[in-house]
Amino acid sequence: MNTQSPLSRRFGRAVAASGISALLAVGMLTATPAVAAPPRVDNPFAGATNYVNPDYAALVNTSIAAASTESAKRKMRTIQTYPTAVWMDRIAAIAGGASNGGRRSLEGHLDAALAQKKAGVPMTVQIVIYDLPGRDCAALASNGELPLTAAGLQRYKTEYIDAIAAVFAKPKFADLRITTVVEVDGLPNLVTNVASDPDCQLAKSSGIQVKAMQYALDKLGAIPNVYNYMDIAHSGWLGWDNNLTPTVQLYTDLVRGTAGGFGNVSGFATNTSNYTPTAEPFLTDPEKIVGGVPVKSDPKFYEYNPRFDESDFTASLYSAFVAAGWPADIGMIVDTSRNGWGGSKRPTAVSSSTNVSTYVAESKIDQRNHRGAWCNLSGAGMGAAPQASPAGFASSHLDAFVWVKPPGESDGASSTIPNNEGKAADPMCDPTFNAPVLMGQKTGALPNAPLAGYWFGAQFAMLVGNAFPAIPEAGGPTQPGDTTAPTAPTALRVTATTATSVSLSWTASTDNVGVSGYSVYRGTTPVAGATVIGTTATVPGLTPDTAYSFRVEAKDSAGNRSAPSAAVSVRTATSPGGGGSGSCTATYAVTNSWSGGFVADVTVTNPGPTATKSWTVGWTLASGQAITNMWSASNRISGAQVTVSNAEYNGAIAPGAAATFGFQGTGAGAAGSPLTCTATR
Repeated sequence: MNTQSPLSRRFGRAVAASGISALLAVGMLTATPAVAAPPRVDNPFAGATNYVNPDYAALVNTSIAAASTESAKRKMRTIQTYPTAVWMDRIAAIAGGASNGGRRSLEGHLDAALAQKKAGVPMTVQIVIYDLPGRDCAALASNGELPLTAAGLQRYKTEYIDAIAAVFAKPKFADLRITTVVEVDGLPNLVTNVASDPDCQLAKSSGIQVKAMQYALDKLGAIPNVYNYMDIAHSGWLGWDNNLTPTVQLYTDLVRGTAGGFGNVSGFATNTSNYTPTAEPFLTDPEKIVGGVPVKSDPKFYEYNPRFDESDFTASLYSAFVAAGWPADIGMIVDTSRNGWGGSKRPTAVSSSTNVSTYVAESKIDQRNHRGAWCNLSGAGMGAAPQASPAGFASSHLDAFVWVKPPGESDGASSTIPNNEGKAADPMCDPTFNAPVLMGQKTGALPNAPLAGYWFGAQFAMLVGNAFPAIPEAGGPTQPGDTTAPTAPTALRVTATTATSVSLSWTASTDNVGVSGYSVYRGTTPVAGATVIGTTATVPGLTPDTAYSFRVEAKDSAGNRSAPSAAVSVRTATSPGGGGSGSCTATYAVTNSWSGGFVADVTVTNPGPTATKSWTVGWTLASGQAITNMWSASNRISGAQVTVSNAEYNGAIAPGAAATFGFQGTGAGAAGSPLTCTATR
């Protein structure tokens, strides 16, 4: 956790080195609000509600009207309650209105966020900064309006970034946490596509895109309540060491060249608009030998890229950036809007094949025929719902799962559609195209797609149907004066445990405008001592090393109550007692469940005075349970007895710190016998 003051974290050594005159030179001080913003935080998503875009909800309504089943309609209503990012993909988007398809302006979105904000509860608003001169030099569908010229750079600065900063800096918005994703795919093109694409070569040699990015980071980074996340592609693009290493160097050099330095950046955004899974549950070891070769060598899919998913990628990014001198409190956000890959084709177990390509094909949840496919992919599904500090990814340093690309917005069109946005037809969006970059295979794109960013109802319906985890089904929205019950909270999860307390969070429908609060239930009994703030709660007074099940209900001022949320199970920590030299504690939480299966996380905490070298956790499986796969640890199972040892990289736990491993199982998800935890020091 960062302990610097907001000013020192924002500007750090760069201000001391460059002086106030440098800030004045780029116009940074003029963007500072006249009223003080709340103190900066390490993770802007933690403890906050999130802006739900009414324009997006209106587009979802068109798909609800066309849905063929009541189940699909209810799932789509749930999606209307999820936060999605707002894209500033051209200058006209800032002012909104007729020139931007009737969408509201940037200021209109921030005004709407203020209207949704609850008193005393922080709110995040996600904005995508996306109008780089010569944008996306290696693609056509996402080309932009500004040319790769000095004039284009000047327009980017004055008409685009300055205009956005002026809105962000208005005093009325000082209480919002504005999170930005800065220039999707911009910098990675300058690393990997220079040799093969003349436009990318010019983008690098001219230095225009680097200058544009530096200006954007300095201008937006000067506003105290803005948190910048630099986009950094995905594991299927940059996962090879010879791509990742120069990318980290490019980002480091660029940010060191800004007046604000590392303080301008809160972290990095991965998988934006992409389909790469957050985790490959059955492919956890790239070095595993199958058929005499490592899994990563599969010539048809991984091609010696050892980062199979975004959790691997973000963990590697974090380590590489910190090693390059970045502060240890940088965080990662992952776009999970279309990386769930559910549906009937999703594998349920690891392959038994001894052929590495067959083994990968039968084990991976990523259903693409090649990781280079990216446009409106057939068979894709929504991934995990937006959430802060997702459990189970400690080494990835995730600030949040987010939906940067709103599901249902097209990735691009395969045929020419007249427009004034610079977007062109792209063969990668053509389902009949045999793409050389995909080893001559077809793209897997859906047919009849509109321009990038425009509503694609067929894609949205597919993403809902193939979502994993499945989208909860919501009831109808509650409006003022209605006598119907509010919509049930969704995505209830455990965010922390101690020996005597459990912390919870959940997602609530912003259509529930009449909701006055929430009640926490332990089993079927209301928890009188629970402290509820917004959509988070702390339940105190629990017994150490005991299993509990919690649900949450919404209530309105008229006394109507929602249906209960799905239950979440957790076991409190063992009491650390005297904290002897070998002691550690382990807590168990079910993070997802379905009929016949579940996913659970176990958090290992070091309460002792010195760091651990290794640790072992044990428990007895409950009746009917079996473990199908595990990540971030290794296990031995003898009958119902499970013994889990740390992975190579997470055995060392500092005093007061924790490591997490997870697993997927069959049967009911409740914890079995009390967990034991031993550690060596």
